[in-house]
Amino acid sequence: MSEVPAWFTAAIEAPRTEGTVEVDGTDIHYLEWGDRTKPGIVLVHGGSAHAHWWAHLAPMLSERYHPVALDLSGHGDSGRRQEYSFEMWAEELMSVCVACGIDDPPILVGHSMGGLVSIVAAALHGERLKGVVIVDSPVLRPDPEQESLVGRTFRELKVYPDLDTALGRFRLLPRQPTSNEFIHDYIARNSLREVDGGWSWKFDPSIRLKRTAIHEFLAGIETRVALFRGELSELVTPDVSDYMHELLGRNAPVVAIPNAYHHLIIDEPLAFIAALRAILADWEHSIPRKPAG
Repeated sequence: MSEVPAWFTAAIEAPRTEGTVEVDGTDIHYLEWGDRTKPGIVLVHGGSAHAHWWAHLAPMLSERYHPVALDLSGHGDSGRRQEYSFEMWAEELMSVCVACGIDDPPILVGHSMGGLVSIVAAALHGERLKGVVIVDSPVLRPDPEQESLVGRTFRELKVYPDLDTALGRFRLLPRQPTSNEFIHDYIARNSLREVDGGWSWKFDPSIRLKRTAIHEFLAGIETRVALFRGELSELVTPDVSDYMHELLGRNAPVVAIPNAYHHLIIDEPLAFIAALRAILADWEHSIPRKPAG
């Protein structure tokens, strides 16, 4: 494994608290850092992921913000549901804001599927939000021939005899070159739980979602939006990014993180956090441009 840098160790060891809030009969787990009197920023993970994907980044936002990261239902240490939807996940996100004492409108930062959840939350609860940063979350042109259900198909989760064996099976989806193995290892360890007979993954393999018109939700957002993508991402290509920019009336900054694939918060975490800080600093001092027309 590559040498662990001091900034990563400091971030992982930074003080944090955790809690749960019940949303529609299911416990939703969250992590929070810093001072609750500061403006809230809510970090939303991708599919099959969890709140700890943000643990190496959240403390670097705590000087000016109160960062919170949640486990969406069916993920991490949150409970599971019989059915899942983007709308329910958006409700979970907003409920965590209340549980963490975020009174003023927060900023959402969502990666991959978490960006799609953030889009839905912004469209449904925009008056309760200050802005949304969508991080390599593909919103595609509608295709009427697509199947009515979305989500990866997973077999029953395998149980591994020991932790080391399980860690050896951890893979990023979609597959990409591995970088920053110390982040990769930390995320993998927090993706597993001890079960009868060994270790297994925390996420619910039965998650299926009804086809949702995310493009309509994106076009309906009235709060501030920024689009981030990995420059080498195979999911949010320049064409996809341009379509999303078009849906927003070309009224949002678009930031490509160099040398990063889809999992840019692992690939180039410091470049990502620097770009995010710059966007947030601008939002503190500028007035949004009104959409044309």
